[in-house]
Amino acid sequence: MIAKFLPTLTFVAALGAGVVGGVFFAFSNFVMPALARLPAAGGIAAMNSINVTVITPTFMTALFGTGLLCVVLIAAAIMGWSQSGSYWLLAGAVIYLIGNPIVTMIFNVPLNDALAAVDPASSNGAAVWANHLSQWVMWNHVRTVTAIVAMACFIFALL
Repeated sequence: MIAKFLPTLTFVAALGAGVVGGVFFAFSNFVMPALARLPAAGGIAAMNSINVTVITPTFMTALFGTGLLCVVLIAAAIMGWSQSGSYWLLAGAVIYLIGNPIVTMIFNVPLNDALAAVDPASSNGAAVWANHLSQWVMWNHVRTVTAIVAMACFIFALL
């Protein structure tokens, strides 16, 4: 039965990965560099505001809903391994699942939590901010690349 909906699910996964990759691309390329130009207290305040504002049904559905869809696509790819595009489907789903929801929960969210807990005006705040800028951005690059690669894999699976 899932085979009937597989092209649609794959298309939706490609869209989700593309949207998420686009958001992370923007952060890597101009949002974080702009925040890095601010004094530490201002950068911390802006990032903390973003981290609260980003928790919307729309973005959470794109990020984690696509991850949930990837679990379904992994099962479908394994069950239909002999079908054309199964390799691309499995690759895209695994790459997205590890590179986005898992990296977000293991690396980016704890860095955000540490930033939210610090006094922005303190010297410790400046140190946490400097660490945040290097570590968070590095992991965001990972999320950006893996979302875009996953999107490409999903597109190849549909061809």
